[in-house]
Amino acid sequence: MSSAGAAPRRVAVAGASGRMGRMLIEALLVSDDCVLSGALDRTGSPALGEDAGAFLGRSTGVIIGADLARGLADAEVLIDFTRPEGTLEHLAACRARGVQLVIGTTGFDAAGKAAIGAAAKDIAIMMAPNMSVGVNVVLRLLDQAARALGEGYDVEIVEAHHRHKVDAPSGTALQMGEVVAGALGRSLKDCAVYGREGTTGARDAATIGFATVRGGDVIGDHTVMFLGPGERIEISHKSSSRGTYAQGALRAVRFLRGRAPGLYGMDAVLGFDPT
Repeated sequence: MSSAGAAPRRVAVAGASGRMGRMLIEALLVSDDCVLSGALDRTGSPALGEDAGAFLGRSTGVIIGADLARGLADAEVLIDFTRPEGTLEHLAACRARGVQLVIGTTGFDAAGKAAIGAAAKDIAIMMAPNMSVGVNVVLRLLDQAARALGEGYDVEIVEAHHRHKVDAPSGTALQMGEVVAGALGRSLKDCAVYGREGTTGARDAATIGFATVRGGDVIGDHTVMFLGPGERIEISHKSSSRGTYAQGALRAVRFLRGRAPGLYGMDAVLGFDPT
């Protein structure tokens, strides 16, 4: 948390012309302890050269550009909700310049995750597949539910997102699966089932199933079902605005002020005790 009287944190935004980028910029422009210092977008984006606040009819003096050095020149923190390849490029630039990083990008492979872990030896990074405060409360509830219910309940995870989402299952659904699997003493890598078709045979009680829905403009719905004899428990989270992710990202920016290098999660941002 920022200390009283401290200067506002200078924040750059990657993917500035995207849906999430614009939400982050809007949140920064009304924040009293964070300011927009840079706006980055991909080479060839039609938004390059525009004022970052143009979509709101506002002049911020921050021009959207593709030059990393220029975009990060005045930044203390970069918020990145883009794609794995872009985020990893930004990661190297932030590491070289000592700029902290808030990562909401999903879909990293093992090598990408390893690169982030290596960079965290030099800079403070907060990484979470979902920065909604509500989602992270749900993750805690899932851990408690799985531990209390034990092995007698089948677990199925259903998630829905807009038609433009490119990875499946969502990073949030996978994190939910990892939380439940960990609480049950399993490895998600070994017990996840990502699709069923044809004659599948009886359900293996040790598995955790995933179902993915893509369509329309759904921002993000997740439901974890614990299905037992005679009852079904469902724990759900439904997003109606990306503003929740933006506010969570700004909480992460505040959390990182003065932090030592390391890789942090939303549990740390929200002050949850380790389980």
